[in-house]
Amino acid sequence: MAFKIALAGNPNCGKTTLFNALTGANQFVGNWPGVTVEKKEGKLKGHKDVIIMDLPGIYSLSPYTLEEVVARNYLIGERPDAILNIVDGTNIERNLYLSTQLIELGIPVIMAINMMDVLEKSGDKIHIDKLSKKLGCEVVSISALKGTGIKEAAEKAVKLAKNKATTPVVHKFDGRVEGILNSIEDKLGNSVPREQRRFFAIKLLERDDKIASQMGKVPDVLEEIKFIEEEMDDDTESIITNERYIYISSIIESCLTKKSKGKLTVSDKIDQIVTNRWLALPIFAVIMFLVYYVSVTTVGTWATDWANDGVFGDGWSLFGLEVPGVPVIIGAGLEAIGTADWLQGLILEGIIAGVGAVLGFVPQMLILFAFLALLEACGYMARVAFIMDRIFRKFGLSGKSFIPMLIGSGCGVPGVMASRTIESDRDRKMTIMTTTFIPCGAKLPIIALIAGALFDGAWWVAPSAYFVGIMAIICSGIILKKTKMFSGDPAPFVMELPAYHMPTVTNVLRSMWERGWSFVKKAGTIILLSTIVVWFTTYFGFVDGEFRMLEDIEMDHSILAAIGSVISWLFIPLGWGDWKSAVAAITGLVAKENVVGTFGVLYGFAEVAEDGSEIWGTLAGSMSMVAAYSFLVFNLLCAPCFAAMGAIKREMNNAKWFWFAIGYQTGLAYIVSLCVYQIGMLITTGTFGIGTIVAVLSIVGFLYLLVKPYKESKILQVDMTA
Repeated sequence: MAFKIALAGNPNCGKTTLFNALTGANQFVGNWPGVTVEKKEGKLKGHKDVIIMDLPGIYSLSPYTLEEVVARNYLIGERPDAILNIVDGTNIERNLYLSTQLIELGIPVIMAINMMDVLEKSGDKIHIDKLSKKLGCEVVSISALKGTGIKEAAEKAVKLAKNKATTPVVHKFDGRVEGILNSIEDKLGNSVPREQRRFFAIKLLERDDKIASQMGKVPDVLEEIKFIEEEMDDDTESIITNERYIYISSIIESCLTKKSKGKLTVSDKIDQIVTNRWLALPIFAVIMFLVYYVSVTTVGTWATDWANDGVFGDGWSLFGLEVPGVPVIIGAGLEAIGTADWLQGLILEGIIAGVGAVLGFVPQMLILFAFLALLEACGYMARVAFIMDRIFRKFGLSGKSFIPMLIGSGCGVPGVMASRTIESDRDRKMTIMTTTFIPCGAKLPIIALIAGALFDGAWWVAPSAYFVGIMAIICSGIILKKTKMFSGDPAPFVMELPAYHMPTVTNVLRSMWERGWSFVKKAGTIILLSTIVVWFTTYFGFVDGEFRMLEDIEMDHSILAAIGSVISWLFIPLGWGDWKSAVAAITGLVAKENVVGTFGVLYGFAEVAEDGSEIWGTLAGSMSMVAAYSFLVFNLLCAPCFAAMGAIKREMNNAKWFWFAIGYQTGLAYIVSLCVYQIGMLITTGTFGIGTIVAVLSIVGFLYLLVKPYKESKILQVDMTA
């Protein structure tokens, strides 16, 4: 029989780093039954019979968010054999609030104080022995980042699980509260296990309306609640919260020695600059500009050019030797075995040209993912959410809305799923609708393709794409908050800011690899199938009533051309009304990388010029720069890929809301792209027509919605003057 150990702790306490270190590659990722919250479990290294369960990061066992409900239901219903409670040593007072609740569950608990190296560097000291006596559970010190102490902590947790000894509750509240809790425990009787009676009594006293589903019989405790609220002149939830912090304060006073009371830590000094009211936003803009500049325009471009020119092109020179590229090697092999023309076309012009066009951008993506992992691991991304809260709140959104968007920069699916941490249903729905505006990893190849093929690698294209996404989110927040569906105050934003620390190379590389491998797997499945379909529909069609394989010059007679011609007229006002661009945008709904794969098939990216400088086939001459940027904006803002749409549908849990979200995203993308093209052509060539008038009217209407006052503010003004 396997032993189960649950990892529990606050967000940003180092829990996931510890989980990765303890389990290595023995991890299983899925969803909790009935919900979309990610479920991670793995086998402990060296122990085939020990399963580590990584619970969602939570601040308490109160049911305020879906994560807290999931974690609590697991701890109460599944009852793991032990809990390994991870505590951030640099922020121990806040973390102990959850710890006191975990101890009340009647499950063996061992506390691992993380980031002790950071704490000791500051000169502060936690007295482990005193803390252990105060809490009634064993306490160990670890550094999940450096790997020190983690093996010992895991072994002690295993020993605790096997002994099945419960952790005694040593802390006591005010005498009046304890008397009421004893009375409620008596009423509970055998309806809950003896070791859990205190936890259930406290939750009933706090008026926790979701705890009843975990109980067989719910006693009436209204009399006890009324008595203690009158006695202590406060509501019961506030009374319990206050009692916990009184207890935590006594622990801190006796167990924590601060070297420099009142003096600023290194993290505080850095935060004075990077979270400064005036400097924070420019610093964030500069950092993101540098990230995209290096990833897409400089180092990333050199690596991608090498991949496209060499690996997926004619080849490259290595120590004076000419090394042929993949298309050359495979082409020669197919010729040698006398492969049929259609099969050669499928492999070379379909699979290699399509999938190769996508895989050629892997170096750029890996560099971007490495930068994002670095920013997350060092603690800066948590500050970004804090910075954006100040801005978002002015536009009716909470800073919590920016967290899904940060996650969405890697992939839109987990980004959409991360919206469940937002308590307000209005804010959560708005966040779901706008999260995919941030360019995800799958959109990076489109950005790099447009920047390289149409803008000659211009430095400003990639960063501008990121900020187009942010502006779309902000403007959407302003406009949508003025509607009845989304009106109301934004949800409160509470988030721990972890201390800055140097991330380890291992963790950065692990994060980069996981994201990059996910992209490569998609290229080997969804994109592979899509490019085969695109190739077949491109190179087969009816000519003079005969269905046959087509030559390159006959591509306009293909099945794909016929399909594209039906829808291409919709995009004429956007500047790219040809069937090739239209079908590329549509195939992007399956997976955004398909846009590049489709262009690879249609424009022959595998066909490199004699001088080796041209990797874009004939794409460069297919549209103007203004039309190209319009195409880029449309694909950044329109409905996301099918996988992300599925996540939106699950999170919305309502068909009408789902279609409203998809319609809003696509409609906004169309209008913004139209304005980009029409106004761009007016400025660059002086072209003026009906499209220009529509664009101007759209901008005027857009500005009106932005400056239109909130209805709530008018009511407030009337009330104040009255």
